[in-house]
Amino acid sequence: MAGIYIHIPFCKQACHYCDFHFSTSLKKKDELINALSKEIELRKTEFKNTTVETIYFGGGTPSLLTNEELQFLIDSVYNNYQVSENPEITLEANPDDLTVDRIIKLSKSKINRLSIGIQSFFEADLKLMNRAHNATEAKACLEEATKYFNNISLDLIYGIPGASNAQWLQNIEMALSFGVPHISSYALTVEPKTALASFIEKGVIEDVNDEQAHEQFHILKDKLEASGFVHYELSNFGKDGFFSKNNTAYWQEKSYLGIGPSAHSFNGTQRGWNVRNNSKYIRALELNVLPIEIETLTQTDQYNEYIMTGLRTIWGVSIQKVENDFGLDYKDYLIEQSEIFINQQLLYIDDAHIRVTKKGQFLSDGIASELFKIN
Repeated sequence: MAGIYIHIPFCKQACHYCDFHFSTSLKKKDELINALSKEIELRKTEFKNTTVETIYFGGGTPSLLTNEELQFLIDSVYNNYQVSENPEITLEANPDDLTVDRIIKLSKSKINRLSIGIQSFFEADLKLMNRAHNATEAKACLEEATKYFNNISLDLIYGIPGASNAQWLQNIEMALSFGVPHISSYALTVEPKTALASFIEKGVIEDVNDEQAHEQFHILKDKLEASGFVHYELSNFGKDGFFSKNNTAYWQEKSYLGIGPSAHSFNGTQRGWNVRNNSKYIRALELNVLPIEIETLTQTDQYNEYIMTGLRTIWGVSIQKVENDFGLDYKDYLIEQSEIFINQQLLYIDDAHIRVTKKGQFLSDGIASELFKIN
């Protein structure tokens, strides 16, 4: 299995917490779309003997593209790659872009999964984050989208300053009321050089409370699992049959191409990342040059990546795989390093796999870093 991620680097406005690559100017949209198509074509040899099973439009805000522009890029993939009979094709979308007419037209396209950036159903939260939509639009788009799509994911953010646990529970219950089969949820993170970081530093907004974020994570987990969702990855909950195939491929170390400025790629032994600048990206592709840097991963790099991704998921880290792929020394190191966390009831071993406990889930990235091997 392989996937193609297409990064659409445009947004109507900048969310205060976001450090992804995007532009609020659409002046170069046409040139950028042509460059994306060109990169898709130039990289087809990388998947010469591979079937593409997922296409994912991320961003930025991919729903700023017209249906025709999205179809043009989908056609570019189909014209240059072997695509499975029923691929998962996901569009990240903002509620304000999903009018009734737009939803109906999207439902008639090859796009069969929507990932909707709700973040919160409370107006105060949306204003604090500087989201482009309001709470009314959030509810209206879900009301309509669920009539035409059965595979919908929505995003929620917890740990928002000033948002109580009771309010967070109301957010979750509102999301569940629409019957969506997948929810992705993330703690609000203060990234350097973002507007949020500046506002906190100046005292305009209170700082993120890690303890409250931890509490809200467990409120989320308990509520969704009681509602029939499987907590299959640290930030992702899905009903049976509705796990994100695209994201699952990342966590299970499948190959993927990242198309577009700032997009990342992975083929098992190498990582690549495109230039994080729209103009430079466009100019390079106009010259049929791939604006990408490549890093070949060492054995230790590959081990560390497997630990990081494995511990975030319900599948955990296979002790046998570590021995087979990296050798006995790595296996012994992993077991030795895991002992302290097993004793603290943050990790456990089940069926020769190391997994995080419920107590350890919120801390899984930090635990993983302690299991890393240093060259």
